[in-house]
Amino acid sequence: MSSSMDQQLQLRLTQRRADNLYRQRHLLQSAQNSIVQVDGKTCVAFCSNDYLGLASHPAVIDSFRRGVETYGVGSGASHLIYGHSQEHHALEEELAAFTGRPRALLFSTGYMANLGTIRALVEKGDHVLEDRLNHASLLDGGVASDARCQRYRHSDIADLAKRLAKIESGRKLVVTDGVFSMDGDLAPLPELAKTCRQHDAWLMVDDAHGFGVLGESGGGLAEHHHLGVDELPILMGTLGKGFGTFGAFVAGSDALIETLIQFARTYIYTTALPPAVAAATRISLKILRRETWRREKLQSLIARFRSGIRDIGLELMDSPTPIQPVLLHDDALCYQVGESLRTKGFLVGAIRPPTVPVGRARLRVTLCAEHTEDQVDALVDAIDRTLTELRRQTL
Repeated sequence: MSSSMDQQLQLRLTQRRADNLYRQRHLLQSAQNSIVQVDGKTCVAFCSNDYLGLASHPAVIDSFRRGVETYGVGSGASHLIYGHSQEHHALEEELAAFTGRPRALLFSTGYMANLGTIRALVEKGDHVLEDRLNHASLLDGGVASDARCQRYRHSDIADLAKRLAKIESGRKLVVTDGVFSMDGDLAPLPELAKTCRQHDAWLMVDDAHGFGVLGESGGGLAEHHHLGVDELPILMGTLGKGFGTFGAFVAGSDALIETLIQFARTYIYTTALPPAVAAATRISLKILRRETWRREKLQSLIARFRSGIRDIGLELMDSPTPIQPVLLHDDALCYQVGESLRTKGFLVGAIRPPTVPVGRARLRVTLCAEHTEDQVDALVDAIDRTLTELRRQTL
């Protein structure tokens, strides 16, 4: 039985290699930073979501260390048994204040937050409408909920409104990314909020890539558009990106949070985050709100990178965020460029199907406040040189 299974699995893996879609892990041998050691080589990392450079901030590290000394390494249990520490509770209160919501609830990962929230809010007979380019965790949450799932055209308000108008019974939950993780563009939240009000639908936004980066104090897309809990009732964010730590949260009304505590299986049946992580996140929250220069520098680096890529004649997507996709379209070429850049000392994501649609392969460059202008310029030059080299090889 095992031999037969392995043979079938190997055939599947062989086909994935032939399709230029095989994924491989690389060994990180240093702390998370703009310059890292990977597979024994020093590289400039342009593939991290640590947008503000807080993962290795001395104050965040010190808070984590003191948290471990006080609470130990693990939390010992789920939140509803006895794993809910005072650090968790304090962080939830601070995240609620940060987002302008009555309450917030911590989850162990963003995937679990999305899956658990959608399943807790809708069931058979209800409806989930999702943007076609939503993150996999949102799509999986809709499928797992047993509600009827539809996917409207990307950021197409008219298509969404038409679908909502046809629904005659059941609850309606509209779900979208705030910043789309592969394209870097922004969801039209004001228009989505208006449409949901008109059709008596609930709006849920996963702003994982917006928190820390967007908004005057880093409050994400909701702060950027001045949307309160009435316009945007279900707001999800992650802590492993702009915050530089780990975990996730959902913010909203008292009724929403109590419902998740009672019905979100991914909250009820999992071990709580280590208290030390919550303690470290409390410090990173203070830093990202206070040090506005980090967001200002990011915007400067984004503009510099986009200008450089345009100058060498490559195609960019419409992204005002640290996520800067450079479209190459061809899967094999995208993989080759990614590997070549790594040998030159630059780590860049080479994103291919099924993560993105067929024919939309791209280099996913992510910028960080710790990057320098010289590093950004060097990456642009390396991309240009690599493509020139590969073209010569095909002549």
